[in-house]
Amino acid sequence: MSEPGLREPDPEGPVTHTYRTMDVAVAGGDLHVGVWDPVQEPFADALLVHGVTASHLAWQFVVEFLPGVRIIAPDLRGRGRSNRLGAPVGMRAHAADIAAVLDAMDVERTLVVGHSMGAFVALVFAHRHADRVSRIVLVDGGLPLDVPVGMDTDALVSSILGPTAARLSMRFADVAEYLGFWRSHPAFAGAWTPELERYFAYDLEDDGGGRLKPATSYATTADDTLDLNTGQDLPDAVAGLRHPAILLTVPRGLQDQVPGLYAPKHLARVLAASPGVRHRRLDDLNHYTVVMSARGAAAVATTVRRELGQERVSGEP
Repeated sequence: MSEPGLREPDPEGPVTHTYRTMDVAVAGGDLHVGVWDPVQEPFADALLVHGVTASHLAWQFVVEFLPGVRIIAPDLRGRGRSNRLGAPVGMRAHAADIAAVLDAMDVERTLVVGHSMGAFVALVFAHRHADRVSRIVLVDGGLPLDVPVGMDTDALVSSILGPTAARLSMRFADVAEYLGFWRSHPAFAGAWTPELERYFAYDLEDDGGGRLKPATSYATTADDTLDLNTGQDLPDAVAGLRHPAILLTVPRGLQDQVPGLYAPKHLARVLAASPGVRHRRLDDLNHYTVVMSARGAAAVATTVRRELGQERVSGEP
């Protein structure tokens, strides 16, 4: 049964979607999936793939800016309510899971939007299931990162994710303590909203000892991080890209630091190596707020609408 969307409706504006969840059978168990059904007749579907330690609720900010679009957003294996799913892991496993989700939804072909690790998943999915993808939107991820060669798994995860990975081993007395942890996070200074509280509360589960812990599996996060940086599926997907694709980048990273995931010189190199990928910079946003703030979500949604054929984005051909 559908229920009201997670964002409280604007009393002066219409409700754009209703929200429901479903479970889809995949290798090793069930994948949890969020679906936002538009209240008006849908003109298109969009598959949205979240980041490395996130969940499908990261996309609740973007949904309201996409009226008429049915949003399909899974909790990737090892995250959210899919966190009991273990092997197989890696980009190829996520791509197979996404194909199963589209099968369950009777969607033959769709636009795919990926944020952070979800952007790498989107590229591998497009490479391995080319007929299921129309276009790709990569949000601060997807093209190779600038990481040292030869690092072991834990060092690699720490180098890329830093405190984001360390958080997975932390324990919290209650939801309020966890929200306090995030409320003081530099990425969300001046950007705290009720939607963030819902998103972070969903991220918690009982640790079995009376405390709460983040639902994301560190082991799966580590395996995925190693795979996307040292495995062959991503290089093959980037080299074999045939779908129209656009990369959105932001100047600030996970701790609101400068530079972000793609320092200017490295970004120039990877874009030169992938001339088929268009690029748009979104200023004054960080790696989180590009999707988890109203301003970032509106900018991402503008590009999504353009890729769906609704409108042009200023400054793009």
